[in-house]
Amino acid sequence: MKHFRELLAKIKKADELFNLIQDGDKIVIGISGGKDSIVLFTALNTYKRYSQKTFTLYPVILDLGFTPFDASAYIAFFNNQGYDLIVNDSRDVAKILEIQQTKQGLAKLPCSICSRMKKAAINEVAHKLGANKVAFAHHIDDALETLFMNMVSGGRIATFSPQMYLERAEITFIRPLILSDEKLITRVQKDLKLPLLVNNCPNEKKTRREDIKHVLKSIYKDYPEAKSNFELMLLNDKELDLWFKDYATLLNDDYVIVKVTTPAQFNDVAYIRYKVFVEEQKIKPEDEYDAHEFDYTSLVLYVNKEKAATIRYKYDAKERMAYLGRIAVLKAYRGRQLGSTLISYVEQILSVKYRPLTFHIGGQSHLLKYYENLGYTRIGEPYIDAEILHYHFIKKIN
Repeated sequence: MKHFRELLAKIKKADELFNLIQDGDKIVIGISGGKDSIVLFTALNTYKRYSQKTFTLYPVILDLGFTPFDASAYIAFFNNQGYDLIVNDSRDVAKILEIQQTKQGLAKLPCSICSRMKKAAINEVAHKLGANKVAFAHHIDDALETLFMNMVSGGRIATFSPQMYLERAEITFIRPLILSDEKLITRVQKDLKLPLLVNNCPNEKKTRREDIKHVLKSIYKDYPEAKSNFELMLLNDKELDLWFKDYATLLNDDYVIVKVTTPAQFNDVAYIRYKVFVEEQKIKPEDEYDAHEFDYTSLVLYVNKEKAATIRYKYDAKERMAYLGRIAVLKAYRGRQLGSTLISYVEQILSVKYRPLTFHIGGQSHLLKYYENLGYTRIGEPYIDAEILHYHFIKKIN
């Protein structure tokens, strides 16, 4: 049981570090039939009993239409654990993948489409169950493989997050095994004799991920210290030293969000806010620029290298609150959802580090529906700011 205790300690550390689980959470666990997800379920079921947190688990397995598929052994296993395994009919996935394979002339089924469809299917189940989170069994080896895949194939340094809130789906993905490695998970599965299902994925052992896995194993063999250093690298944000560090986030080929640090960038912020608030809305300059300006972090969104939109925010660590404001989009760029893009971006970067978290926005009254559509709730009485009627909006992320 020492391996299981070690795994539980890593889950506890991940929970504390990344704020993965809160009281009252309803968590769907994606069950695949492999070792990772059955270990995740078993560990979280145990973690429930000693974590002093009250949360509910819903194990869900997707029938993707690949053969053979027989979940009867798992249904019996989960029943013995006091759970009903939900088997979701997602057999259209295999059909769509086969169509796409033929249409695109691919040698094998497209993994990226499969991944998106699986997430969409499990999100749908989560909504039906009233769940607010989905737990995946990705571990640190998966994170490193994804990092190297993105570097080799995508030209970017990126991997998946320990937790991520999906605005449109209104679901938070969490990965409680993120600090555990595959070797430990395999040991736990064997120690506890947890059952496995036949892997029916047609692409098993034939993917780019499998190639990267072999590359990393080769590196670890030649440089034994690399594995622990790679793991440290993912947590060592203070030692990140790349071009554009703390400067820009590339959203796509056209959109870049920049953290304002230079006089030229401050001038871009001032220009956008002057055009929108002073010229268009006739707000007095002395009302637009206040004494607290430098208490906030400002961002600029550039479209094809042209300034287009801005936002500012600050975070109160003691109160677990974030304050967003001065959201402005130049007239020529409206209709592209740049304002909501900036709001979602701030929500994402803050909620990855801090949870629970309440976002506050003082928004002009004519934008009531706009903020409500972004998940914000109006509270309190209306108020006048710069001679314009405002409402106070909040949004809580647990």
